[in-house]
Amino acid sequence: MFGSVEAVKTTSDLFMPVGGEVIEVNTSLKDNAALVNTASYSEGWMIKIRVSIPDELNNLLSAEQYKQIADK
Repeated sequence: MFGSVEAVKTTSDLFMPVGGEVIEVNTSLKDNAALVNTASYSEGWMIKIRVSIPDELNNLLSAEQYKQIADK
C-alpha cells in the first residue's frame, strides 16, 4: 500500500502492483485532485517508482486488458 484516496463516502487504499521504491510524488494533486480522473495518463499520475524486480512488469495488464476485465 502506498497511500489512500478519499471519495465522497469512502476512503480506499492504493496498492502498487509491483514492488519498488517511491521516488517521486505528484504534489500538484493537492491543489487539483480531479486530475486523477480527468488526466490519469498525463498530469494525474500519483507516484513514480523504481521497480525492484523488473520481471514483475511482465505480469501487468495493459490499460485495454484491464478495461475489458473491469467492464465485465
